[in-house]
Amino acid sequence: MVLDTNTVLDWLVFDDPGCIELSRRILQGQWVWHATQAMRDELAHVLPRAAFARWQPDIACVLASFDQHARLVAPAGGEMTAQVPPCKDPDDQKFIDLACAIGARWLFSRDRALLDLARPARRMGVEVLKPGDWVVGGSEEASAPRQ
Repeated sequence: MVLDTNTVLDWLVFDDPGCIELSRRILQGQWVWHATQAMRDELAHVLPRAAFARWQPDIACVLASFDQHARLVAPAGGEMTAQVPPCKDPDDQKFIDLACAIGARWLFSRDRALLDLARPARRMGVEVLKPGDWVVGGSEEASAPRQ
């Protein structure tokens, strides 16, 4: 699976209840979270922003959690990128590119630009969902992520 920056923030900074199951499965090693160095760099860039001051994120701790739990892979490129649906927000393209390139079953996001890609991404085998929306029809096992 792939997590966008907002989902990582929801999980590691805001303790969003919608991320409880996602967190549990990552921490228990049931799900594999894939990311690129550019995704880590983006997280490191946004964490010190004044908008997050009231949560007082421990930046070093958040980045250490990223390093511990994310499996870094090379960024997507080449022929695969040409097939990936274009994102309205160029900063978010890296998330859908990676999800499609690695054959991830899930891309978790709350970002409208990525959620708008749900239908075209589904044709490539990627479900774009909000973190708490991965269980479909009450069948957890049938919808458990490959990656």
